[in-house]
Amino acid sequence: MELEVLDLFTGAGGLTQGWHEAAKAHSVETRTVGAVELDPTAAATYRENFGDAGQFVGSIEDWLNQIDTPSADVILGGPPCQGFSKLGKRDINDIRNLLWKKYAETIVRAEPQYFVLENVIPFLSSSEYVAFRNSTLSGGLLQDYILEPHRLIATDYGAPQKRKRAVVIGRHKDLPQVGAPTVTHPDKKNDWVTVGKAFAGIETLVDGIHLPKRTSPEGFEGPYESRELHLGRTYTDLSLKRFANIPRNGNRFDIPDELLSPCWKRTRTGYSDVMGRLDEDSPSVTIRTEFDKPEKGRYLHPTAHRAITHFEAARLQGFPDDFKWLGSKPKIARQIGNAVPVQLARAVSERIIFAAKGLLPLSDDKHEPELPFGPSTGEMAG
Repeated sequence: MELEVLDLFTGAGGLTQGWHEAAKAHSVETRTVGAVELDPTAAATYRENFGDAGQFVGSIEDWLNQIDTPSADVILGGPPCQGFSKLGKRDINDIRNLLWKKYAETIVRAEPQYFVLENVIPFLSSSEYVAFRNSTLSGGLLQDYILEPHRLIATDYGAPQKRKRAVVIGRHKDLPQVGAPTVTHPDKKNDWVTVGKAFAGIETLVDGIHLPKRTSPEGFEGPYESRELHLGRTYTDLSLKRFANIPRNGNRFDIPDELLSPCWKRTRTGYSDVMGRLDEDSPSVTIRTEFDKPEKGRYLHPTAHRAITHFEAARLQGFPDDFKWLGSKPKIARQIGNAVPVQLARAVSERIIFAAKGLLPLSDDKHEPELPFGPSTGEMAG
């Protein structure tokens, strides 16, 4: 069996990596007919790992205007979510909030059997999602499709990270319900993968500070395998003293007053993840784009007096140790933090593959399902 895939808003390729792992595991040939990414460095990383077949580096608007949209069996994509993020500005006028319309236009042109739209949880409570859902009604742009929205947590699928994501699975109205991916790690105490397990085999001491001197034929720094990114930072003496005073699972509230910044002295409650240590016996917090800055969240190593490295963050996101990255350290950090956890991407991809192979139980459901749990919860962009 072969499935043709159109990959939108690819970033470095977390969703793509999960798709390829699922396809390989279930003996499905997959062919990329198009891949669109605005950021040139992230596009270079994607190209290094997945090839350049049909790749367009630029905006989806320009791609739709300049390239004939290929037909596809499946569309994958996660439009930028900063406009919806609770930890961002939540600007209702953010132009990125409207990119779902370009996604919808691509669906109409490519006529897939299935599509996957991934975003932050608040997207499902937004006016944009209401408009997206309404477009599937009679006379709408997507009247031939049915949406299945799901709120998922990556730890349920083997990721060592408590990242919550909105995943909207779309299917042609003539196809049976797909449903949520099967939970593989349901027990928080016994099944969830911990930070300690994710870091297995990684030395506590870092391998230096600077990236190796290497340049791709296209002029980008790299490529570097994930395992080459076990690199630290240069910290001030004050930062090192603060780290030394933070115990296992501690945070900024464990730092003595004489080492606190004035703003921390004024704020004695909240922000408990700031300068926090990851718990090696639990999954990590959401890995964001500034995971190498302890002042941005719970990103201190469980025992070492430093932030986690890019290699460790890539492990927490599920990337293989031989995945190749291009760009500077900040650009690679952004690619890692913006990615979909690979284990979650694989679980969603498996569900689509099972549906395409006719391996799911038949259902007479023709309507959008109820969301699986409660009011939406916020999450940082990524």
